[in-house]
Amino acid sequence: MEKKKYYVSLQSREISQVKHGNNADFTIHATEAEVTMLRKKLDDIHAAELDTYWRAHVPIMPYHNDPSNDRYDKSLSEAFEMIYQLGDDQAKSFIEESGFLSDRPIDPNG
Repeated sequence: MEKKKYYVSLQSREISQVKHGNNADFTIHATEAEVTMLRKKLDDIHAAELDTYWRAHVPIMPYHNDPSNDRYDKSLSEAFEMIYQLGDDQAKSFIEESGFLSDRPIDPNG
């Protein structure tokens, strides 16, 4: 399948072929199947955010012992990993410099 250029915003969980406003946190080149996989990861982040919202109202539960926060962290890491693999040089450089994947192996062949 042919790869197309997409703009990704993790904040708004948007994937678009049209650059508009602030939707271009990252630029990726992906097939439709890869975009579908990334969309699922962004949806997982959203679902985990909702879980952590409700968990935040239970002050006696520590962060380090909380499955909903673990799920959010895992979903976010998976999204960054996929953006790294599909991203342009600027996206890869930002993710490397930020250390978002420092605890996960990165495929240098990307």
